[in-house]
Amino acid sequence: MIGLIIALISGALMSVQGVFNTQVTKASSIWAANCFVQFSALLVCLAAWAVTDRSSLLGVFQVQPKYMLLGGAIGAFITYTVIKSMDMLGPARAVMLIVVAQLLVAYLIELFGMFGVEKAVWDWRKAIGMVLAIAGIVVFKWESK
Repeated sequence: MIGLIIALISGALMSVQGVFNTQVTKASSIWAANCFVQFSALLVCLAAWAVTDRSSLLGVFQVQPKYMLLGGAIGAFITYTVIKSMDMLGPARAVMLIVVAQLLVAYLIELFGMFGVEKAVWDWRKAIGMVLAIAGIVVFKWESK
């Protein structure tokens, strides 16, 4: 149950963050806003680490394979693409497409056992759910005249 609540909070925070970041971009530029977002995230993470964890910061370099360290760089492009999509499509449409893309890619990662994730078996129910999610986007995007 706690995992469900945390996931719901995560989704809500991602939507609010996307709107905030889009507004910051309007006052500066997309890469300046992205720098501020990533820098402020670094400060919050360092403060949380200092208060709660205190394990070795250099321990992250023990991860294998080393390409797993690219998460932060990917995060910069996530921030960029969220800002651009929200600016061009509006928050609701952008988030719907982002969530469906996340679902699709996450399911493919599970199906093929990529990046050290345990391989999952094909499930028609999940495929049908994905089709329904895509149909939901079409219905939501459909504008009546």
